[in-house]
Amino acid sequence: MEWTDDAIVLSIRPHGESAAILEALTRTHGRHLGLVHGAASGRKRSALQPGGTVTAHWRARLSEHLGNFRTELVKARAGEMFEARESLAGLNAFTAVASAGLPEREPHGAVYEGAEALLDAIAGHPFVEWGALFVRWEAGLLDELGFGLDLTRCAATGARDDLAYVSPRTGRAVSSQAAAPYRERLLALPPFLLGAQTGDPSPAELLAGLRLTAHFVDQWVLSPHNLALPEARLKLHDLAAKLAESK
Repeated sequence: MEWTDDAIVLSIRPHGESAAILEALTRTHGRHLGLVHGAASGRKRSALQPGGTVTAHWRARLSEHLGNFRTELVKARAGEMFEARESLAGLNAFTAVASAGLPEREPHGAVYEGAEALLDAIAGHPFVEWGALFVRWEAGLLDELGFGLDLTRCAATGARDDLAYVSPRTGRAVSSQAAAPYRERLLALPPFLLGAQTGDPSPAELLAGLRLTAHFVDQWVLSPHNLALPEARLKLHDLAAKLAESK
């Protein structure tokens, strides 16, 4: 059995003396693992950095086997990301969430497409320019996995305007007026998630968005499998918090 697909490198782990296990997010075959022979060589190692896009050819005798990957580099991004602390934090958070949250070999084309756009934005750009896109990517991940947030109308009144909070239990939006008696128990809903904002969001709005999607990724995707929110994702939250405090 074999196939060829576009893929984003999530991780590469040494295996034996010269091989490695490649974990990749593919366009049509989902999160997939495979053995790369000779991965310790300088040329292959440099072409398999996390965040890079490759053409991946996978082959195995049976579909349930680990199989082997042959790859060809399409776009390298690691060099630009490694030079900026914020970009590296974004890359690490993305790969950690994708690895922990996506079931193996389950196709999610929209998640892949969003990841390509997100990584292009992260590479060489400041956090304020791609932070909102990261939040949207996580919201899209939730939607693809069947846990989409309902941000179209107020859960209490049905109103479609003045939406400012989200119920941490149901993932449904709540208007400012309806939320007044218990707003401290709700999650803030940043305007950029409603598509009603032009320009870059403020650091406080980015922090609110990261708190929002992190809550539901943790509660609905990871916790049922006894997994915790990855440390790399928590560090991205800390980065946003420090940025908000400095403003």
